[in-house]
Amino acid sequence: MALKEQWRFFVPSVQGISLSISLVLFLIQVDAQIRYSIPEEMRKGSLIGNVAQDLGLDIKRLRSGRARIVTGENVQYAELKTDKGTLVVNERIDREQLCGDVTPCSFTFEILLENPMELHPVTIEVLDVNDNAPTFLSKDLDFEIGELATLGSLFDLETARDADVGENSLRNYVLSPNENFVFKQHLDQDGGNYIQMVLENALDREKQPRLNLKLVAVDGGSPQRSGTVNINIEVLDANDNAPVFNQRVYKATVTENSPKGAHVLTVNASDIDSGANGKVTYLFSKSNAPMSDFFKINEVTGSISVAKTVDYEKDKKIEFRVEARDQGGLTDTSKVEIDIIDVNDNAPVINVMSFTSPVSEDSPVGTTIGIINVKDLDSGENGQVRCAVEGSAAVDIKSNVRNYYALVTNAPLDRESLSEFNITVIASDSGKPPLSVNKVFNLKISDVNDNAPVFTRALYSATLSENNSPGLSVLSVTAKDPDENQNARVSYILEECDISGTPVSGYISVNSENGVISAARSFDYEQTKEFMCVIKAQDGGSPPLSSNVTVKILVQDQNDNAPQVLYPVQTGGSLVAEMVPRSADVGYLVTKVVAVDVDSGQNAWLSYKLQKAADRALFQVGSQNGEIRTIRQVTDKDAVKQRLSVIVEDNGQPSRSATVIVNVAVADSFPEVLSEFTDFTHDKEYNDNLTFYLVLALAVVSFLFITCVVVIISVKIYRWRQSRILYHSNLPVIPYYPPRYSDTLGSGTLPHVYNYDTCRTTDSRKSDIKYMQPMSESLVSVDDVGTESAQNGLQRSTTSSLVRQYFMLLNTHSS
Repeated sequence: MALKEQWRFFVPSVQGISLSISLVLFLIQVDAQIRYSIPEEMRKGSLIGNVAQDLGLDIKRLRSGRARIVTGENVQYAELKTDKGTLVVNERIDREQLCGDVTPCSFTFEILLENPMELHPVTIEVLDVNDNAPTFLSKDLDFEIGELATLGSLFDLETARDADVGENSLRNYVLSPNENFVFKQHLDQDGGNYIQMVLENALDREKQPRLNLKLVAVDGGSPQRSGTVNINIEVLDANDNAPVFNQRVYKATVTENSPKGAHVLTVNASDIDSGANGKVTYLFSKSNAPMSDFFKINEVTGSISVAKTVDYEKDKKIEFRVEARDQGGLTDTSKVEIDIIDVNDNAPVINVMSFTSPVSEDSPVGTTIGIINVKDLDSGENGQVRCAVEGSAAVDIKSNVRNYYALVTNAPLDRESLSEFNITVIASDSGKPPLSVNKVFNLKISDVNDNAPVFTRALYSATLSENNSPGLSVLSVTAKDPDENQNARVSYILEECDISGTPVSGYISVNSENGVISAARSFDYEQTKEFMCVIKAQDGGSPPLSSNVTVKILVQDQNDNAPQVLYPVQTGGSLVAEMVPRSADVGYLVTKVVAVDVDSGQNAWLSYKLQKAADRALFQVGSQNGEIRTIRQVTDKDAVKQRLSVIVEDNGQPSRSATVIVNVAVADSFPEVLSEFTDFTHDKEYNDNLTFYLVLALAVVSFLFITCVVVIISVKIYRWRQSRILYHSNLPVIPYYPPRYSDTLGSGTLPHVYNYDTCRTTDSRKSDIKYMQPMSESLVSVDDVGTESAQNGLQRSTTSSLVRQYFMLLNTHSS
């Protein structure tokens, strides 16, 4: 199909010319070279050839290998259709613009495939069509020829230029008919040609002082094209010798980029005429008029120098003709050949074929991240290029194909250590001095989830005041993940565990976004003093990574409990009285107030203070131990009944307190205490009915007693002495001693004590019975029931004793 389409385009343009479109396929290891021939000026989109078929490649391979055309030129004349595997014309191709006079004309590019990398050079030969007519640089050629010019004299004419080549190039010249001149064409040794006009018949200025001729240049194309120039000849007198060069060919060399005015060579011609007719001037031949742009010639000396910087990459050799002309218009020409010497004036050029960024950090070592092409327009050593990577980047440069280099990784990539870095590729040639060029590639590393979150601390601890509000923020845990984006998004999770049989979620909660730990309930220090839990930090990668940290929470005590008085016990229906003998000295220990506080720390530090007392000058309370002691000697003037109010305060902020009432009896005997505290007890609210019956029973017993006494006195009046003894006998009241508080060791304990009931006769006063004295303080306990019970007991005991004594006296009297 490609060949047929080419013929349909080409045949109408070049009739009768047989063109062959050749395809040469070379397969050398991984490279295959293809050559196509197409005519110039093909329409855009015209088929050039099927490269997939010619290279033996599958269409899928072209797609997977990202097949593309690689050229070092700015204009891409061909386009690769990867979906069809064909090459088509991409831009208008003008053979004359592309190659000029060079033939055959072709351009080369490569087809590059990746994974694995393959390079297939493709050469497109552009065939010429006759689209340019021969042209002369000048519209008119002026000559001054002496009338004595010898027959056969030669006059150089300007050659026409035809941009076409081959059969379409310039083929012939035609000089308009005249009587004096004929046209003659010459060939150089190197295949070039130049044309001359030959004087065939002598000129006669008197007959014809001026001749006007036309020179027509005709090419060999079909249809034929031509160009015309006017030849104006002015006939001069009496100069019959032309100048002659001493060399037919002049050769010289010049270094490219030579400065303007640099001398190249000097040409020399001589004329045997004398006078003005022998004066020679030098100029460039009209056939090489464009050379005046690059060089200039001294008209007098024939010295040729540089007029414009020459470039080896454009013209490696320059040829032109120099003309020597005398004053009579006679001329001679000589050829000048100048070779251009290359210098290292072109730095290498780096073309990026492909570059991949970002690259995943888990890419294996040896991954290809880019392909570059390096070219140098210089020749020889000046065009030999070396490439290297600057610095110690984790990238090497390798070359498997001429002028093509691959950038590959040589070490594992870690985004957390280096998220991006620059790769500097240096291309330098072998010239002296060498020229180099840098190309910087910015390689970014994409993240993978290869790092677990890490807490900023190995252990978190916080204190929380008890009685807190539920939802109160306790502390915040923080975990950092060096990954990025979703892989670095950390969520906080409370690990399930039990604390005293209760799930930890009942104690605290954690915010999954910011790691703030909040209390789930109100804490009581007296129940929970501390607990520990585990927080997990998990990132958002796939699969997710996590780490744990232990959180310790201490509950801080608050002063939320008032002191509790353990002793003396305060009840609503009883009175506790401490008995102090009147003989007590200063510092006598009356009792000790014992209190506790369930709080801790300074909130449990208790202090005691006497808040209220009937006589503040008699008692004091130890601020630290709660001991109530006398601060002076007890006297008879001191009231029996003493009521002390002691306040117990803790050291919290604000402090809490409790008050205890301590009743103290200042007396030496129990009846005295009882008589004083009876009224005291009546001040309280007791059981009225029980009190009434007790008083009634006491009154009856008293009446019987008095009756008995009267009878005895009446009947036994004669026993006045015994009755007198009875009258004077002071029957003691046997007191009931309740349990006593002992503080012999200062331990604050209440040891066991013993109670004794005794009965005495009238003579018992002389007995050896010893009564136990209290070790420290005496305690009297009186309550509503107990008071009357004690009174009844005392009365019954007294009555029984009196009755027994009464009957004993009767018996004695009878005897």
